[in-house]
Amino acid sequence: MYAIIELCGEQVRVEKNDRFTVNRISGQESEILKVENVLFGKKGNKHYTGDPYVKDAYVECEILGDKRGKKIIVFKYRERKSSQSKKGHRQDLTELRVKDIHFE
Repeated sequence: MYAIIELCGEQVRVEKNDRFTVNRISGQESEILKVENVLFGKKGNKHYTGDPYVKDAYVECEILGDKRGKKIIVFKYRERKSSQSKKGHRQDLTELRVKDIHFE
């Protein structure tokens, strides 16, 4: 059984007990998050297709905590202009674990 959900502007394929990260979500650690934006699902031989979302379907996720992504360096260099800039960025992330997937 698996589902494809839309969360924080991303589409994620999840199964029960999967761990995944998304952009920072406000919420406390060990809080249960109910995601109702289910785009597609499969349970046994049954397929659930949304238009755009599957009706009465949701995924329960547990918030495991917040963390930060890998550092990305942005370097701009302009030839013959004595101009350059260097910036770094680390994305704030939230780690989630799928507790259960419900259809109908």
